[in-house]
Amino acid sequence: QVQLVESGGGLVQPGGSLRLSCAASGIIFSINAMGWYRQAPGKQRELVAAITGGGSKNYADSVKGRFTISRDNGKNKVYLQMNSLKPEDTAVYYCKAYASAWYKDPRDYWGQGTQVTVSS
Repeated sequence: QVQLVESGGGLVQPGGSLRLSCAASGIIFSINAMGWYRQAPGKQRELVAAITGGGSKNYADSVKGRFTISRDNGKNKVYLQMNSLKPEDTAVYYCKAYASAWYKDPRDYWGQGTQVTVSS
């Protein structure tokens, strides 16, 4: 199976920055795409940023110009640089990979989530 391990969340003041990291491990055949989602209390989980197997990037309108997604050459790590953070960015952030373990059909894998709190 595929495991996702996240780090980098925490408490930050408005206007500050955080960098989230996610590493995929396991006997992985392929990772088709990776991305970051977030979910605030009482709200639906939403896509924040994604990077495809071809290297193209997509961002939610609310974070364009502030957040940057990137990955390593092996496509098994993904990062989210978050700048100019706002209180409305407060949420649990989840790493997701659409991946195939060896001898398994592709499916979504999720990290455990990391809390990001933006508050003064």
